[in-house]
Amino acid sequence: MFTVRKATIKDRELIHNMAEVVFTDTYKNILSPDQLNYMMDWMYSHENLRKQMEEEGHVYLIAYKECEAAGYVSVQQQGEDLFHLQKIYVLPHFQGAHCGSLLLDEAIKYIKEVHPGPCMLELNVNRNNKALHFYKHMGMKILREGNFSIGNGYYMNDYIMGKQI
Repeated sequence: MFTVRKATIKDRELIHNMAEVVFTDTYKNILSPDQLNYMMDWMYSHENLRKQMEEEGHVYLIAYKECEAAGYVSVQQQGEDLFHLQKIYVLPHFQGAHCGSLLLDEAIKYIKEVHPGPCMLELNVNRNNKALHFYKHMGMKILREGNFSIGNGYYMNDYIMGKQI
């Protein structure tokens, strides 16, 4: 059984350490090592995590199995009725144990607490990411696709998926 709690600014190190494992594992066959390193710094440096949490409105939730961190999710409100699932990752040895579906459910529960009315939840997923099947299973639909410049000559080649909640 997993438990979930809202992260605080003090959890930056934990989130960073989990990301080093799961982000690399997820994208090692999709992105070049240079792009992986660039994106890790861009999304998971301690300063960028602080900025996300304190300035950009990202809310992180962390899942635990007993006392061991198992994964995390991050959501951000981007419009009056629009939320973006910025990140959802489960450490490799917890994948397949329903931690991801719990994290997504908890993210939706959080959104409904702060926005009780109907809204849209969107996310970007790399078009070659095996998690695409997970999102479809969780009721997300492909809305559009795009190639998004993230700097340094790198692009994210994503589907934008969404779900009314």
